[in-house]
Amino acid sequence: MHKARELPKEEFKREDSKHLTGKESEPWEILYFKAYKSQLPVIEQALETAGLMLGSDKSRGYCLEMIYADFLAGVSTETGNLDALLPSLTRIALGLPKPQIRQLIDNVQMTI
Repeated sequence: MHKARELPKEEFKREDSKHLTGKESEPWEILYFKAYKSQLPVIEQALETAGLMLGSDKSRGYCLEMIYADFLAGVSTETGNLDALLPSLTRIALGLPKPQIRQLIDNVQMTI
């Protein structure tokens, strides 16, 4: 109860979740945007494909983040904006299972 009085509501919820699950939770926000019915099949297919690639345990929000990161990485290479490329590649790499991250690091080190 002591923390409930001191912390803002959202921070207290994160602390409570951390205590119950033992895992740190990142602050989150619900996003709303308009999508036309004709766009829904493409959106659903992209999320489903990302989910299959990333693993079924990943949330739709995480899958959407990886779709965006992949898009930004592609655009960055085409426009030559390499400063925007590194954060996108980092987020994509961190989404891989640990053995694949190690393999990626080994592959990059061999080419340097």
